[in-house]
Amino acid sequence: MSLAKDSRQIAGQARYDEDFTAWAFEQAELLRRGRFADADLPHLAEEIESLGNEQIHAMESFYTLLIFHLLKWQFQPDRRSRSWDLTIYNARDQIARREKRNPTLRAGAEEIVKDIYSQARGSAAKETGLSIDTFPGNCPYSLDFLRDQNAMPE
Repeated sequence: MSLAKDSRQIAGQARYDEDFTAWAFEQAELLRRGRFADADLPHLAEEIESLGNEQIHAMESFYTLLIFHLLKWQFQPDRRSRSWDLTIYNARDQIARREKRNPTLRAGAEEIVKDIYSQARGSAAKETGLSIDTFPGNCPYSLDFLRDQNAMPE
């Protein structure tokens, strides 16, 4: 049984800034019991918002990783490897699964790609040793291409 399920007792006022884990379990139990007046609502709201931000950050990371490897694949064809292919496959899989469970992330994907492209481009330049100008200034891949498990730049 998980720790969260075992924490049915509300021991006492766990402090957010002293023991986050105890605080989180305590707050969850207060919410389950409908004791909203006893809950630490400002910190709960902050933590819930943080969960959403973590999902966005994860999508940014997967799109950055995907585009970084697609750029390497496209601009260093002689260095292509199964490892790069697998990284591209796995990044697309993670993106697809997260977008399926989080329609808001799917709707915001264009903005995410626009925001992270310069990071992916810079990483590709650093790793390949090619000039940054080798890589397009804007993302050369459409969202459909990025999401297509079989699409590869040539």
